[in-house]
Amino acid sequence: MSRERRVGSDNGSALPQEARDGGEAYARPKRSLGQNFLSDPNMAAKIVAALGIAPGDTVLEIGPGRGALTPFILDAQPAAYLALEKDRDLAVRLAREHPGAAVAMTDALRMDWSRLDRLPGVRVIGNLPYNIASPLLWDLCAGSVAYARGVFMVQHEVARRLAAVPGSREYGALSAWVGAFARVAYCFKVPPTVFRPRPKVDSAVVALTPRTAAERPTEPAALSRLLKFLFSLRRKQLGGILKPYGDVATEAWLAQAGIEPRARPENLSPEQLSQLAILLKTRLGS
Repeated sequence: MSRERRVGSDNGSALPQEARDGGEAYARPKRSLGQNFLSDPNMAAKIVAALGIAPGDTVLEIGPGRGALTPFILDAQPAAYLALEKDRDLAVRLAREHPGAAVAMTDALRMDWSRLDRLPGVRVIGNLPYNIASPLLWDLCAGSVAYARGVFMVQHEVARRLAAVPGSREYGALSAWVGAFARVAYCFKVPPTVFRPRPKVDSAVVALTPRTAAERPTEPAALSRLLKFLFSLRRKQLGGILKPYGDVATEAWLAQAGIEPRARPENLSPEQLSQLAILLKTRLGS
């Protein structure tokens, strides 16, 4: 669980110079935090609209940065707007300029996402830095079951992987893992021109809707191990990969599922991979 620090705007003497002066330019984006800030209000409005906020909802934003989405979120009149921001200067400034935001200065990669279930029906949004999007979504979708919807902007290549279907070139461990816990929809592409500084690649927005508890994997740790193992050998055939680990029950399951020995890992759906993980959980190690 991360250590969180609440950021207030009532103690000006504690703030850095740029946050005290007001109306001044922001500090330079930090490469170490992967900061590329959305600067187009029309795109910001489009991203927030994809979240489908209704009056009375609770909204959590991951990495609000300079607050591009904030006014559009607040205009939707949520009952509560929470924001997680790692950059101290940006967290302080967001809290000062938007009193309706409850800002916590924290690293989202260190969050215990099961805590989201204390806010049933929460809607989660974020323009995620490219360097943290995959591990963050890996943890978030598995950690929480009670959020209503998540909308995230990520690198276009990652968006294609998240929304990939079995058998496609982009389908891999991330696709199968997130797909086991959520339904993923590719929403729209975002060009580099709407950011400052401009990234060198396109971005895209995806929407996640959590699967029900009955649909989710019953052995997530075993599934994680299996995915990392299988997709490290993705060009090999399942018959050869599983030969040292299989038994009569595994062979019978593959036959019943209609999975040929010459099939490759990317041909299996998240549901099939979850079932296979249960069969092999004691044989693949920890």
